[in-house]
Amino acid sequence: MICRLRNWFGVRFGHLDIVWLNVFMLSMIHVAALYGFYLKFLNVNIYTRLFAIFYCHVSGCGVTAGRHRYFSHRSFKGNRAVDILLAMMACTTFEQSIYTWCRDHRLHHKHSETDADPYNSNRGFFFCHVGWILVRKHKDVKEKGKSIDMSDLLDNPVVMFEYKYCLQLALIFTVLIPTLVPWYFWNESLAVTFFYGTVYRFVLILHITWSVNSFAHLYGMRNYDKHINPAENTYVSTISMGEGFHNYHHTFPWDYKAAELSNDFRNFTTFFIDSLAYFGMVTERKTASKQLIGKRIERTGDPGYKSSTSIVKNIFGYLLFVVLLA
Repeated sequence: MICRLRNWFGVRFGHLDIVWLNVFMLSMIHVAALYGFYLKFLNVNIYTRLFAIFYCHVSGCGVTAGRHRYFSHRSFKGNRAVDILLAMMACTTFEQSIYTWCRDHRLHHKHSETDADPYNSNRGFFFCHVGWILVRKHKDVKEKGKSIDMSDLLDNPVVMFEYKYCLQLALIFTVLIPTLVPWYFWNESLAVTFFYGTVYRFVLILHITWSVNSFAHLYGMRNYDKHINPAENTYVSTISMGEGFHNYHHTFPWDYKAAELSNDFRNFTTFFIDSLAYFGMVTERKTASKQLIGKRIERTGDPGYKSSTSIVKNIFGYLLFVVLLA
């Protein structure tokens, strides 16, 4: 039994440098989220549910379009208004500062599936999903992290402002706004707005983000590069607004779509970015050509693979995302 647990956790218990404060805090947040999950089955105002769905989309795009595709990978260009908008959206779910998040993610791409990878999937499902937050970083993560070029973010005043005041901004955008807006405007109870609209939403977004590091690195097809761990996971893609096409993303990390497909139900983030481009706020969206993709599949992937665009799968997956929240 112990051996099975060790295999699942992916590490030996005796060699873990556990951060017990993180364990305690994350445990308490999950207990509060479970209470919020219970409250959502009670008499919750329809406006509260709609606001929670809206805010969850804002939080999701803050991670996917903001922290990931824009600030980490620079897969498209935006003006200062875009910097501010995406930084504010990123603050609606506290996942460290934008600078720290991007540094770890760039390190993850440069040293994927090694000890220098902050969420190394070779250390087991639990570790790459959440365990990496509960233990101190491997020494290789600290050493190799110093070599990551972060000059673009260091020169960005919006990112540096968020870095300096990340805790205060997280309190405002992650806690106060989703808690007080339903309470003030339509008299929802503070218990519902806090435990359901704030904590439950926050934990849901956390697990969706973590699922890209775990499920999408361990389960799915490797259509573009069969020599790497990241995989194409349709269901993760849907609930994460398009981030689960991970074999493609690690093969072409600079593609703003993070997938071969365009903006359908499984890739809401691309729709959001394209909408910003429509209004002239976003330019120079980088993407891989069909010829380049085809050549890469022939060289390292599965030539027999064909991208699925089933509308049934798209709608079902998106409804699953909404049901999880509402």
